[in-house]
Amino acid sequence: MMILRQAARLGGFMFAWALLMVLVLPIGPAAADPGPTSFKTLSKESDDCVDCHTKKNPGLHGEWKRSAHFKANVGCYECHKADPGAPDAFSHKDQMITTLVTPKRCANCHEREVKEFDASHHATAGLIINSLDNTLAEVVEGSTHARVALNGESPVSVQGCWQCHGSMVKVLADGKLDPATWPNTGVGRLNPDGSKGSCGACHQRHLFSKAEARQPEVCGKCHLGPDHPQKEIYEESKHGIAYRTNIEAMNLKSKTWIVGKDYTAAPTCATCHMSATKDLPVSHDVGSRISWNLRFPISDKIDAKAIKEGKTVKPWGDRRGEMQQVCAACHQKNWVENWYSQFDAVVNIYNEKFAKPGAAIMKSLADNGLITKVDFDTKIKWTWFYLWHHEGRRARHGAAMQGPDYTQWHGFYEVAEKFYADLIPQARELTEKAKAQGKTEQAEAVDKVIDEILARPEHIWFLGQPTPGKAEHDAERKEKLKAFGQY
Repeated sequence: MMILRQAARLGGFMFAWALLMVLVLPIGPAAADPGPTSFKTLSKESDDCVDCHTKKNPGLHGEWKRSAHFKANVGCYECHKADPGAPDAFSHKDQMITTLVTPKRCANCHEREVKEFDASHHATAGLIINSLDNTLAEVVEGSTHARVALNGESPVSVQGCWQCHGSMVKVLADGKLDPATWPNTGVGRLNPDGSKGSCGACHQRHLFSKAEARQPEVCGKCHLGPDHPQKEIYEESKHGIAYRTNIEAMNLKSKTWIVGKDYTAAPTCATCHMSATKDLPVSHDVGSRISWNLRFPISDKIDAKAIKEGKTVKPWGDRRGEMQQVCAACHQKNWVENWYSQFDAVVNIYNEKFAKPGAAIMKSLADNGLITKVDFDTKIKWTWFYLWHHEGRRARHGAAMQGPDYTQWHGFYEVAEKFYADLIPQARELTEKAKAQGKTEQAEAVDKVIDEILARPEHIWFLGQPTPGKAEHDAERKEKLKAFGQY
């Protein structure tokens, strides 16, 4: 203190303050927190891993050192150790380890999360192998022929579909992982230990960040593009705009991250589909709050298929109720209920006006032998695929996520164009061709289906007939224009 008084007399207060900083604070590198330099409880095996991988894989080591695993003294060996009999186990530095860290391994510490994930649609994403999408990737776009394939697999599938959906990871005879199936962090990956999925699909190795999984970008790896553009729809929506504007207020690193409590700025994908509210716990079943299935050619309630198969599942009404609880964190009850009325109406008009009629036409063509059973071999099959798989999904998802441009111009406009300008004329061409070939009875059966569809009130405009209620609608439109001063 005497030094400070003397310094203050000689050089004033600022000099004294600077001198105090020199005396009591470290300078240079010593001032920075270097983090733990040793581990009290890290296993010997993991300690050996760190010694080597710090030098060989500095990026990997650096991410782990920033993780919650690091703080909890969970090291390499705790996650990568393997039983000697495991199909993908191999000896490394006198230890049996595995490259793959599967949900089964994660369940040793995260049992609830893995159980919830295993019940989700994400866990079954690998079933793409039984879909038209897979036919495209393996046959139409790609090939499994040895001359152009990768270990018997289509490269289009390996680097395309499977990087989101997941693949069956195969172990080669020498114990190495088949390059046609690994690397792969597809969310529905089928692992050698029998488990499904990859936690790393959303929680990137080796940081495994909660904050990362809470942001829409992590979902955007897979949920974007012409057939499922949820990421783009979100960005267009008011929710996405609010998120980008207020990202600094999102409190993404919060331990609990409860909407309405830890943050109010905006919802992300995780907010609505997974994260906690004041009434709901966090869930790793991303479909537990979804009431409609918007993926299929014709939409149905999310539990309809399971009910038909005699399975007991969470009812669609309960799922919707939970999603509405999320909405209620920011919106009033009347707003939420009215919005759901609008959403349901969109799904219903898609189903009744376009999807069910389109499916009926395609079925009639097949039943009457006017098209083959080969996928994508006829123009009308491509048209139908576009209508429901691309445009139809965009219209439905646009409404579900409040993206009006996707509901209208990227959705229903293109659905209608495909239906009226392509599907109907192409079906008529096929019936005319069939008649010319002497298949009159079969062609007339298909024409009858088309005629009955076009005679419905929602389609008769296409035949040049006035739509029901046109006079009343025109009068109502005139009254609306008066309100804008047009009359």
